[in-house]
Amino acid sequence: MSPSHPGVRDGAFRFEYNPSTIRFGPGSVDDLAAELERECLERALIVCGSTVGTTAAVIDPVEAGLGDRLAGVFDETTAKKRLATAFEGRNALEAADADVLVSLGGGSSLDVATVISVLSASDRSHEDVATELAERGTVTVPDDGLVPVVTVPTTLAGADLSMAAGLTAAPGSSPIDAEISGGVSDPALMPVAAFYDPELVATTPESILAGSAMNGFDKGVETLYASNATPITDATAAAGLEKLCGGLRAFGNGDGDDETLETILEGVVLVQYGISRPGETTVSVVHAFGHALSRTEDVQQGVAHAIVVPHVLEYLFERGGVDARVGLLANALGVGDADDRSEAVLESITAIRDALGLPSRLRDIDCLDHSEVTAIAEAIQADSFMANAPPGLDPTVEEIEDVLEAAW
Repeated sequence: MSPSHPGVRDGAFRFEYNPSTIRFGPGSVDDLAAELERECLERALIVCGSTVGTTAAVIDPVEAGLGDRLAGVFDETTAKKRLATAFEGRNALEAADADVLVSLGGGSSLDVATVISVLSASDRSHEDVATELAERGTVTVPDDGLVPVVTVPTTLAGADLSMAAGLTAAPGSSPIDAEISGGVSDPALMPVAAFYDPELVATTPESILAGSAMNGFDKGVETLYASNATPITDATAAAGLEKLCGGLRAFGNGDGDDETLETILEGVVLVQYGISRPGETTVSVVHAFGHALSRTEDVQQGVAHAIVVPHVLEYLFERGGVDARVGLLANALGVGDADDRSEAVLESITAIRDALGLPSRLRDIDCLDHSEVTAIAEAIQADSFMANAPPGLDPTVEEIEDVLEAAW
């Protein structure tokens, strides 16, 4: 192990990770009841959005897989991930007398299910929790009483093996004066199991898959250059990026068959494996940009990633004294033999974005206004994920503005 490895001193590192049980493959949701039995769980409440809850091709296989362990369906999650929705979910959990939550859909449903788990472990009021969220940006996770979560993703964002969740609250739905956002995080919030079924992913519209895939892809990119990278995450992220490169190019070129989706899904599992750990995560600068852009406006985070990632990487590569690990990125993307590996990495990532048909300029997002650039840059600089930036990087607001202007 090289002593120059980010986050590693003289080759030493500490890696603590308690992952979910992973079930992978076409038809894997058929084994939901069997997995719950292994976990001694009896009654499952499915947590999903209204579209998923009324789409037979998605909800029917999951209900069938749960069999007589299905206690009910709560299909009220939205992309906003509202605290009020989580409280409604807690009520549904209690009414169904369920002892496990099955998150079905995208990252928003998993986040809401995770917050429902937190709320279920106490009898705190909506007002009490909203006040804490407004004051601290988070909600206390009780030491015990959490309801286990099983996740069944239908997108490619790679947020499934995580011990953190985002949430928001707004006047009108919560007892607060202004809109707020924050999250919860605790090792105990890692799902007990994750089911990756390509047949369910295939039911998601291609436009949604494309944006979510860029989000998942960037988790692999960021894990390689994060300050707390380890040889273990290097291996999983690099292997995942290799699969994603081929799979996403094929998908973008119209080849969305079962084999392609299975390859992409394998890559998504690998790039997120080990990145969400007790007290840390390897997501970094690109995700900080995505947070700021998607929290200020109605912007899909994967779309924001698609636009900014080439510009963020170019900034990292050109910044003196910053170890962005160009060689490892180039090898993972299959361009390690290029004369100019930095340029080859940028071209490879841009080609994947373009193949997926994703936007290339911030100005093309209708809800963004150029007057917000400075405020967005300040939010990016303050984002907690910036702590995982490559060694040697300490960007100013002005430098971040320059990256945003280049992406504009």
